[in-house]
Amino acid sequence: MGAIYEIGALCALDESLNGIDFTHLQHYVGVSAGGFIAAALANGISPRELCASFIESDRQPADSFDPAWLMAPAYGEFASRGIMLPALLASALWQFTAGGKSLTSALERLSPALPAGIFSNAQVDTQLARLFSQGGRTNDFRQLKTQLTLVATNLDSGKIAPFGRPGWDHVPISKAVQASAALPGLFPPVEINGSYYVDGALKKTMHASVALEQGVDLMLCLNPLVPFDATAPQVAKVMRRGLSSEKHHIPCIVDGGLPAVLSQTFRSLIHSRMVLGMRQYERVYPDTDIILIEPDHRDPELYLANTFSYRQRRELAEHAYQQTRRMLRSHKTGLSEKLWRHGITLHHEALDDPKRHLSAPAKAPTQVGQAITKLQEIMDDLGHTVRSVAHTGIPSW
Repeated sequence: MGAIYEIGALCALDESLNGIDFTHLQHYVGVSAGGFIAAALANGISPRELCASFIESDRQPADSFDPAWLMAPAYGEFASRGIMLPALLASALWQFTAGGKSLTSALERLSPALPAGIFSNAQVDTQLARLFSQGGRTNDFRQLKTQLTLVATNLDSGKIAPFGRPGWDHVPISKAVQASAALPGLFPPVEINGSYYVDGALKKTMHASVALEQGVDLMLCLNPLVPFDATAPQVAKVMRRGLSSEKHHIPCIVDGGLPAVLSQTFRSLIHSRMVLGMRQYERVYPDTDIILIEPDHRDPELYLANTFSYRQRRELAEHAYQQTRRMLRSHKTGLSEKLWRHGITLHHEALDDPKRHLSAPAKAPTQVGQAITKLQEIMDDLGHTVRSVAHTGIPSW
């Protein structure tokens, strides 16, 4: 989900901002699914090429990455844990029958036989190593023309592992992406040089300080996961209308069962930490302009979708693309001022073109629909400016 949103948003930013090349930035920092995006951009793969490789089907197999590869069961993990089961079971029986332990205490001895992950993430390393080995690209941090940092978490110490930084740059980029995106419970920890690593978001959400400490003057942050507000009136209206025949109606999060509850919990945890981190960044690095781009928490599209459906992947990327374009239009007054300080301007012709789309052509809106959308964007822009002036005395985004 994170990769799909970020690709759609990046494509919108790439065509809407003049004066910035997303394949020639000073420093890329990737965490979790963002590691895949950051590594691709640092290797010179443009947002549109990312869309063709990850979302569309018009690429050759050698230049594509199929998200369905992430659904392969972790057979190796199952087998290695299964080998332990007979000895653990015998020990548990002895503890229960002869050791005087309770049944619950005896069963706890079986926990090492439980797999550390359900799905295999080995294809992340394999397929990205293939993708980055093609002409003009590299799977070696040290051979990149720019800086790339992929953050994972050491499972045994809980410390941050900044792959790509000095002392950590000998690890292949593909292996670092695999480690950074190894979400505990879903994927097994990744072994690198005798240590085990899991998702970098366990420690922090953004890890932007890796770049901020170098004195960057402009930082763009893409956060794809936000908690979903199912109480918003406009959300309830969309749900009653129905998003599509394949999507579910969830007027209340708990109605979605355990997956929905866990998703909302995970989103809330990482987003609350990110908000605190952003406030700290603004306080500690006042000379850096920080722009955060994330989905609307009232939007059900990204929350309810099946990301392993090819058709829905295209729809979600298109949705993220259009949502980001709308956000840029709604915040254009304060955003233009902030970007202008860095020689970047908004491409108004591209932003105001209602016929632009990422993939499949969308049905053109009616004149009334266009007028309502334009009015809403003007009101949003005005509202943000007024609130900013009331709060700080200086209009900004």
